[in-house]
Amino acid sequence: MLVFSDEQKMIKAMIGKLAKDKISPLSEDADAAGHSSPEMVKLLAQNGLLKMGVPEAYGGIGASYTTIAMAVEELAKVDASAAMIVFVTQSLIQILKQWGSTELQDKFFKKMSSGDKVNAFSLTEPNFGSESASIQTKAVLDGDDYIINGTKIFVTNGDIADFVLVFVRTGEGERHKGLSAIVVDTRNTPGFKVGKHEDKLGLRGSDMAEIIFEDARVPKANIIGEPGKGWDVLVSGGADMRSYGPGAMAVGIAQGALDYAANYAKERVQFGAPISKLQAIRFMLADMAIQTEAARSLLYRTTALMDSGSEDNKLRGSLVSSTKCFASDVAMRVTTDAVQLLGGYGVMKEYPVERMMRDAKMIQVFDGSNQIQRVIVAKNLLS
Repeated sequence: MLVFSDEQKMIKAMIGKLAKDKISPLSEDADAAGHSSPEMVKLLAQNGLLKMGVPEAYGGIGASYTTIAMAVEELAKVDASAAMIVFVTQSLIQILKQWGSTELQDKFFKKMSSGDKVNAFSLTEPNFGSESASIQTKAVLDGDDYIINGTKIFVTNGDIADFVLVFVRTGEGERHKGLSAIVVDTRNTPGFKVGKHEDKLGLRGSDMAEIIFEDARVPKANIIGEPGKGWDVLVSGGADMRSYGPGAMAVGIAQGALDYAANYAKERVQFGAPISKLQAIRFMLADMAIQTEAARSLLYRTTALMDSGSEDNKLRGSLVSSTKCFASDVAMRVTTDAVQLLGGYGVMKEYPVERMMRDAKMIQVFDGSNQIQRVIVAKNLLS
């Protein structure tokens, strides 16, 4: 059983209060607008949540996978879009800590130390989603720089990111052997531009956009790891984020929907008594609670293994994929039941459970669909 440290408990309480008091009032408008709220991003920055993974030497707290997951869960109980902004920003930080050279870490952690920098992760292209080994965005070496050409789509934080981790084809070999990971400073890279803004079903309070590279010149020193090692970065650091990102978001969404539905059931009176007295409602809530707790246990089992430094990569990969898949399926079931339990109010936008249901569906799809996660689990099981 995972026991949170006193520091983690303090962080959890702080984020819970921030989410309830400050983030929640902004959520409905951000969802309706389909864009991130500048005020919300400012709150996340002011409270140190955008730089929490940055090492202490650069002004962060060097947050572990478990601490990040805990923060993401707390935010997602109220607003999964706010959680999304934080988790994607942390993904680049965690990958830099795992794979970046000392010089590269120093270069970007100094810039992130201000606490107001937003990061993005870009892999998907118009013709290649799950088949990520076949991406076509090219980076050609020209002196001390790479010249990048191509288009990435479905980039979370793409509209507002200061730094983007981009997976490109540098050509050291075929398919996955020719991929590299490089960090792009969007504010100082001529040839980089933001394209189409995506109008999504859920997670509408976090921006998603197309990003375009037209002869964009990026220093070769910004390569993470080595040229041709992008696939290794992707299947380790890129895969890991499915646990502390969508996995933790899903648990938070499920818990938020459960809490709202339970409170509603205690207050809603029909047939002369609260509907929470009805066995049909009690059993619904019990199943929602059981599933949510099971998902949470899997989530922190996974992040605890990741934080331990275990070199059992097969187990790590299976747990990460299991967490993302199981937790998001749970979130979908729990939020659907929450909508059903609220009846007519459940499908009204003035109540948060319909937004939670739309957000849960998004998590089943993004960052590797749940079908792909099952492929990974089965492969590890049978190999």
